[in-house]
Amino acid sequence: MTQVVTGKAVPQFTLPSTAGKDFSLRAARGSWVILYFYPRDATPGCTTESAAFRDLHSQFIAAGAQVLGISRDSLASHAKFQLSLGLPFELLSDADETACKLFDVIREKNMYGKKVLGIERSTFLIDAKGVLRHEWRKVKVPGHAEQVLETLRTAG
Repeated sequence: MTQVVTGKAVPQFTLPSTAGKDFSLRAARGSWVILYFYPRDATPGCTTESAAFRDLHSQFIAAGAQVLGISRDSLASHAKFQLSLGLPFELLSDADETACKLFDVIREKNMYGKKVLGIERSTFLIDAKGVLRHEWRKVKVPGHAEQVLETLRTAG
């Protein structure tokens, strides 16, 4: 499978969404897209990160971008997480790791002394033509959503 490269068009993918229909990258053309990959619903870091994107959501919209969160959790888990935080944007379920592999975010992690494969917190900024313009890997949550917004404003 081809992986994403900054400055190149992102290959098409479709994932189930909490909006009740599948999200298609192709259908998102015409607006900027922010994809943030996070490890698990309702964990402390993921909650803080999602709340930060929520709190800046109106500014992302004003800058011409839609925000989407992606993890391997089920749609049912996503719906509960979305409701509990009042997230105004869709969460996408990538149970079969289609997008995770495309964006190369699956990494070996050490959880309580045991090696497991999980999502490395990462964010991708895709322009209105479907070209990857910026990526953040090994994201540290504090200040990250603000950094993405600033990059969007200067790029857009």
